[in-house]
Amino acid sequence: MPDNRRVTVRDIAAETGVSIATVSRVLNDHANVAPRTRDLVLRAVERSKMRVTEPGRPRTVYVRCPYVLTDYFGLIVSSIAETLKRHGLRVLLDAGEASQHADALAGLPDEPGVDAAILILPPEDGDQLVALSQTDLPFVVVDPRTPPPPDIAAVSAAHFAGARALTGHLVGLGHRDIGVIAGPEEWLASDARLAGHRAALSQAGVLPMAHHLWHVEPTTEAGHRTAAELLDHPERPTAIVCFNDKLAVGTVQAARERGLRIPDDLSIAGFDDIDISRATDPPLTTVRQPLQEMGRIAVTQLMRMLDGHQPEALHIELATTLVVRKSTGPALKQ
Repeated sequence: MPDNRRVTVRDIAAETGVSIATVSRVLNDHANVAPRTRDLVLRAVERSKMRVTEPGRPRTVYVRCPYVLTDYFGLIVSSIAETLKRHGLRVLLDAGEASQHADALAGLPDEPGVDAAILILPPEDGDQLVALSQTDLPFVVVDPRTPPPPDIAAVSAAHFAGARALTGHLVGLGHRDIGVIAGPEEWLASDARLAGHRAALSQAGVLPMAHHLWHVEPTTEAGHRTAAELLDHPERPTAIVCFNDKLAVGTVQAARERGLRIPDDLSIAGFDDIDISRATDPPLTTVRQPLQEMGRIAVTQLMRMLDGHQPEALHIELATTLVVRKSTGPALKQ
């Protein structure tokens, strides 16, 4: 029995010496099969330790995105769905914040009709992903929340490089007192972007100030609230970099409320380059993540796994692009 690809009804039939139709009847629990034959087929299936795909049945990929499908997650999911369709695969979509609290991964390998999975920013810890990887279900993680275990395929953006380029841009404009509104501390992207920010400051011989760093949920409301704290501090920063564009929008609002001119009095930058970054006044300097390409690459990785290949590059980081707009400018001379 092959151990490096998806086992089909034809494989089971060849090993047991019965017809493909008989194997199908056993798998579908039809009554008109001799007990000895049924036992023979079931033992072969058990030995294979893989799920059996019947010829002609479209393979189905479970896509889990336990978040509201905004312009960020929506772009990733749409790209995945479109690419899967081109490969002739069906999509079973599980989206929305309610699924964050469901134990979705434990029962996934036994889910009828599910052949593979793509997990977008999964809230589960590494141990649960490892447990899933030890089953026969192929899966790929997109935008992992925590560092993915070594043997799990994952696709993300180059967070460190993107943040370093963004802060380097601000340093080049003369900024040294730079506030950082980072994402949640336990997120991989938060750690990588903060490391990139610090690397750019270090290269300029600048030590980041502790009171200029905040970790928050990446929402517009949190950006507004946190920026107010930064801007009301006696040592107000000359620039603020945000974990994402939504936080940056909240920061713009807080700056406007205080009569600050952007970028004359305060430079503001985001991350992601979603549509809202071009709708602010002024438009946001940001870092473009290749969100749609992340979805396409995830499907490519998954297709290789479904075809019996183990991807050589398990953790893929896609390049980001610094997009300079009018929300950043030279530092205000004190």
